[in-house]
Amino acid sequence: MKITVCIGSSCHIKGSRQVVEGIQRLIAEHNLGDKVELGGTFCMGQCQKGVCVTVDEKLFSVTPENVNEFFENNVVGKA
Repeated sequence: MKITVCIGSSCHIKGSRQVVEGIQRLIAEHNLGDKVELGGTFCMGQCQKGVCVTVDEKLFSVTPENVNEFFENNVVGKA
């Protein structure tokens, strides 16, 4: 499973660093390091949607506040 987080300027302002750190923590907590590849990219062209995150090419809008919920719903059990 590949997770990509936008680290462009708009998403950075909206908390992409905290989202990346949250996903890193959750990958470790769920022992998914061998199943999940986490990467970053610059602008995905969806700046109005907040921090853009893709999971295997499917786009999500994630905030530092909902990163746990996002991970539980879209990564755990699917990786």
